[in-house]
Amino acid sequence: MTDPTSTSAHERTVQLDKAHVFHSWSAQAALNPFVVAGGAGCRVWDYDGRSYLDFSSQLVNTNIGHQHPAVIDAIAAQAQVLTTIAPATANLARGEAAKRIVDRAPEGFNKVFFTNGGADANENAMRLARLHTGRDTVLSTYRSYHGNTGSAIVATGDWRRIPNEYARGHAHFFGPFAYRSEFWATTPEQESERALHHLERVIQSEGAESIAAVLLETVPGTAGVLIPPPGYLAGVRALCDRYGIMLIFDEVMCGFGRTGSWFAFENYDVVPDLITFAKGVNSGYVPTGGVIISDAIASDFDTKVFPGGLTYSGHPLAMASIVAALDAMENDGIVENAARIGRDVLAPGLAALAEKHPIIGEVRGIGVFWALDLVSDPETREPVSAAVMGRIKSELMARNLLPFLSENRIHVVPPCIVTDAEVAEALAIYDEVLSLDLL
Repeated sequence: MTDPTSTSAHERTVQLDKAHVFHSWSAQAALNPFVVAGGAGCRVWDYDGRSYLDFSSQLVNTNIGHQHPAVIDAIAAQAQVLTTIAPATANLARGEAAKRIVDRAPEGFNKVFFTNGGADANENAMRLARLHTGRDTVLSTYRSYHGNTGSAIVATGDWRRIPNEYARGHAHFFGPFAYRSEFWATTPEQESERALHHLERVIQSEGAESIAAVLLETVPGTAGVLIPPPGYLAGVRALCDRYGIMLIFDEVMCGFGRTGSWFAFENYDVVPDLITFAKGVNSGYVPTGGVIISDAIASDFDTKVFPGGLTYSGHPLAMASIVAALDAMENDGIVENAARIGRDVLAPGLAALAEKHPIIGEVRGIGVFWALDLVSDPETREPVSAAVMGRIKSELMARNLLPFLSENRIHVVPPCIVTDAEVAEALAIYDEVLSLDLL
C-alpha cells in the first residue's frame, strides 16, 4: 500500500483538487476532502498506507466491494474489444447485461432502458409513466432523494429540492416514519393506515385524473433507511390501481443486494410498474443505471417512437461491469451474505449498542442497510446537533472507520461482501465513539 512518492502524491492530489475540482453539495472554500489512494474489498487507504474500514460503501454503491477482480477483468477485457459504441447499435455486452437484469426482475418485465446513473433513470421512468398515462403530475414523498437532474431533484423531497425547483408537475406527501410520525400514530399498523389515508387524500386533492405516477424509494435511503410498515407498499399499489396511476419503485440505493434480496420490493410482495436502478448493479465501477420496464408500458413504443435517448446508454464498459458484477454476486452468494449479516450479525449487534447508549434513539434496517437515529433526549427524540455529528465523524475516522453520516444519523451500510469479523470491528468502533461525552 505504501509508495516512496506517497507524500508528493498526497500533496498533489490536494493541490489539484482545491485548484480545479468543484464539489457537489458544498461551499467550496472550506473543503478539506478525504484523500483516497486505493481500495480493496471493504477497505480503502490513503497515500501513507493508512487503511480505513469502509462502512459507507462510498455513496452506498460499492455493494460488491472495492476492486472486485472479476469486474475489473471484465472491464479490461471489454476495453480490448470495444470501448464505446452508439446506443442505436446492437452490442453483445449490452444484451447480456439486460438479460441478467430482467432475469432477476418479476414476471412481465422484459425490457431495460439504460441510463448514465440513477438520476436519469428516475427522469426516464417519470417520462415513461407520463407518456403511458397521458397525465402530468408525479407524487413523491418529502423524505426522499431521487437524484440531481431537472425532474429528479424536484421529485426529491428534502432541502435540495428547494433551490432547484424548475420542473413542473410535481407534488409531495408524507410517507410513513413511525419513530417521527407525522400522523400521531402509536403502532406501525396505525402509521401505515394513516399514511395511506393521507396519500389517498393527496391523490384526490391533486386530482387523480392528473397524476401519472407515484415515485417511491422502496426503502428510503438518504432520508434515514425508513423501513415500510406492514401493509404500506401493498396499500400504495392498491391506490395506484384504483386511480390508474403508475407505481415507480426507485431501487437505485436499495436494489441489487443492499437489503439482502436482489430487489428491495421482494421483501414486501409488491410489484411496481417501473423499476429504476444504478449503484449496486455494478457497484459504480463504471457509471450506469436504468429503468426496467413492464411489458404493458414497453409495448406502447412498439410502433410509437420513444422520445428519449442518451449518448452513453448501454455503454459497453458499463455493460461488461454489470455482467461480471451480477455473475459474481450470484456465484459467490453475496446477496445471501448480505441477508445473513443483517439478520444474524448487524441486527443483534446494533440492538446491543442501542441498549448501552441512550444517544441511539432508534435502530432500523434490513440486510446491510441500517441507520442509528441519534438523539440528545430519548424522551423527546430531539436530534443531536450538527456539531455532535461532526465530532462523531472525526472520532470514527480517527479510529480508521469511514462512515456515512446524514443529518442526525449514522448509516451503517457496508458492502454486501462484509464479513462477521469486519462487522465486529466496526461495532467496537461505534461503541467506543458513542461512549464518549458527546452531548
